[in-house]
Formats: sequence, structure tokens, C-alpha cells
Amino acid sequence: MKIQFLGAAGEVTGSRHSVELTLGGRKTRFMVDFGMFQGGREATAKNLEPLPFSPKEIDFVVLTHAHIDHSGLLPRLCAQGFLGPIYCTDASFELLKILLPDSAHLQHSDVDRAERRQKAGKWRGELPVALYSMEEAELALAQCEVLAYGKQIELCKGINLEFQNAGHILGSAIAILDITEDQSKKKRCVFSGDIGMKGRLLMPNPAIISQADVVIVESTYGDRLHKTLADTEAELIQVVTSTMNTHGNIVIPAFAVGRTQEILFLLIDLVRRNLLPHLSIWVDSPMATAATHLTQHFFAQLDQESQSTFEWFKNNPSAVDLRFIADVDESKALNKIKGGAIIISASGMCDAGRIVHHLKNNLPRAQNAIVITGFQAYGSLGRRLVDKATKVRLFGEEVPVRASIHTIGGLSAHADQAGLLEWLQGFEVAPQSVFVVHGEPEASAVLGEVIREELGWKNVIIPERLHTYAC
Repeated sequence: MKIQFLGAAGEVTGSRHSVELTLGGRKTRFMVDFGMFQGGREATAKNLEPLPFSPKEIDFVVLTHAHIDHSGLLPRLCAQGFLGPIYCTDASFELLKILLPDSAHLQHSDVDRAERRQKAGKWRGELPVALYSMEEAELALAQCEVLAYGKQIELCKGINLEFQNAGHILGSAIAILDITEDQSKKKRCVFSGDIGMKGRLLMPNPAIISQADVVIVESTYGDRLHKTLADTEAELIQVVTSTMNTHGNIVIPAFAVGRTQEILFLLIDLVRRNLLPHLSIWVDSPMATAATHLTQHFFAQLDQESQSTFEWFKNNPSAVDLRFIADVDESKALNKIKGGAIIISASGMCDAGRIVHHLKNNLPRAQNAIVITGFQAYGSLGRRLVDKATKVRLFGEEVPVRASIHTIGGLSAHADQAGLLEWLQGFEVAPQSVFVVHGEPEASAVLGEVIREELGWKNVIIPERLHTYAC
């Protein structure tokens, strides 16, 4: 059996792993995830790269969760000839129905806008590229097959699949693949997907897996520890209070799926506990609105504390003035608000969507605050803000950064180094091979070394992109 790492090797985005083996004398190939690279021109080039094999050779895809960096190129894969099933959880499928068409829409909107600006002489550099159409996104959705947590199915003779809850976002899964290759013993491969924090907001704790021969583990925060929830709350309270006292706005770039719902929960819970006053919150993202409604649909999959807080808000709706923005005109109207607003908008890395407009209008004013709550990939606008850029280019114009920038890491949907180690310690016997992926080089290297030193596991590999490894 061979695994080729086509993305999320030496970087955080573009998760897609090819597994090749022999079953019944026939070469079989499947993918685990097929995500989009995110963050600048290099990402675009990688998204346009052809696969080192034909998409028609792929028998099926196993999808760990719906985030675009894990699912975002599925429509392109299907359009290029992949005809097999895409296995995912029920909640992931419902999220894909929101995320993939929205991704296609955003891509084409970005192209249209850039072309208009180029004709007007206001665009510099290369034009963006649309990777797939709305129709191609719908075709990919038609190839999805749903699998419940804890249920094992035979994908083909010699390969069984089971999903366990990864505690990352709604529908996120750890993929457990039991593989019996020709003339070989059964081998268990566990793909972590993205592992959530134990005891975090909204989601249950990630499932512990006791046995594996091969483990592919994420390392987004493999080199650091998150702030405690108490410290995160204190920092958020300070930012909200000080900004409201100076009559400024708070702009929160947030991933529409998961992070937006967590921020809403936290703000509502702080009001419930009288740690913040009445708040006016606008959620300006059609996708985040749909994802929030979907979260209500899967209410039973949330942790108990989150269920209690949302029940309280249902009974006390006037405690927070919460509004979901529907159309573009309403979104533009937010630009007239000069103070007292909390605006949550996508995308989470600030590279597309309505958040870019809100940053353009709010970055130049010193009384405003920008609150970064998630990982910002190298090359993204969000990363430039975190790295203290004094000006940024938005829609072809230089925009000064005078608003205060706050990074609140304790809200991460990813486990930190301690959380990843705790999850790995659930394996009762050291796996034969551990591949550390989905992290920037330093984060992956540090986690790999910690696994060797603290767990005593010997064969820990930091794979290189496009390289193939026997296991």
C-alpha cells in the first residue's frame, strides 16, 4: 500500500491524500479528502495543477469534513472524470450543499468583479480563476453517499470504512479504514481529519481510537498551546468593552461553518452571565446564516452546555439584538454604522466574500477593532493583518490599517499540541507509521519531535507534497 500526499504537506490547506493498493489482482486507488489550497497566488497555481494520475482511476473518495480546505476541489475532480462515490457524514453532506455552490458563486463573482475593474483600468496583476461552476458543484453533490457515525460499511472487497466524531465542526469525522490487501494481513489506517479541542465550545470531545497500523494526523497547532477558555473570555470581554466605550465597531472575520456559530454562542453566553451588556450583532454571510440554521437542525449533536445556552437565548431573545443579513443592499447598509456594531462575516481568512468590504470600511478608523479568531494561512489577507501590516490592498486600493488587530486563539476549532498528544495517546500500541500533515513546516516538525520524545514512537514521518510513501 502506498500513500501520496497531494496537499496539506508543509502547509495547512489543500488536504488530499491518495491511497493506492492491490485488491483482487487489480490496482485500486482512493482519496481521503480533496480540498482547496487557500492563501494567495501560489494556492491558485496548486489548485490548477493536474493530478499525477487520471481522476477516472479513483474508485471513491472518503471526506472527513466539509471545510473547503478538505472538500473544495471535489467539483473540479468530478468535472475532470471522477465518477465514484464520495462518502461523508449526514451533517457534512448538508454543509456541502451550502459550501460548494457558495464557493462556485464566490469564484465567479471574483472573476466578474476583476474583469470589470480591469476594463476600467483599476486592476493590476493577474485575474482570478474560477475553478468550477455552480453546475459542477451540483454534480459533485449528486455523488455523495452518507454514512452515520459508528457504522462500518464495506466499500469494496478488502476495504471497510467507519466514521467517528472528530469534534472539529458539525459532521467532522475521523476516518477509520480497515484494509486487507492481496496476500497481506489486515491493516488499519486512521485519518484524523481535523481534530477538535477537548472541552471546547459546541462540539463533543473527539473520539478516541485504540488501534491503528498507520495514522495520518493533522498538526495545525502542533507547536503551541491554546489559551484557556477563561483567558479567551477575558480577552474578548476586554476588546468588546473597550471598543464599545469608544463608540467603535468590532469586525470579526469568521469561517461560516463552525467558527461563526461558536462566536455567537460565546457572546450570547457572556451576556447570559452578565459579563457583557446588551449587544447588537450582525451576521453578514448567507452561508453562515444557512450553517447556523443547520446547526439548529443537528441540535442533538452539540454538547450539553451549548444546548442550554441556546435554550436560554430562545427564552430571552431581547438580551442580544441578533440579525442575519440576507441581501447585498442590507450588507452595504452596514457601512453606514459608525459605532456599536459587532459584524461577523466570511471568509475566515479575509480573502473573499463580504468580509473584505467590511474591512475596507472599518480598517481606516482607529476606534474600531478587528478580532481574528482562527488560523490565517501564509499569503492570506488575514495573515498580513496578524503580522501587523500598516496598509493592505483591497479591491485595487491601498487601505490604511488604523483599527486595532486582536488575535484570540482560544477559539480554535483545532486541538493544540497537548490535545493532539492526548488523542494520540489513545492508541494502545504504537502505530507502525505516523504521518504528520496539515501544518506549516515548523508546526509539523515540532509535533513530530514531541511524538518521538514523549510517546516513544519511532517511525514518525513529515511527508513532502507529491511524494509517495510505502506503508
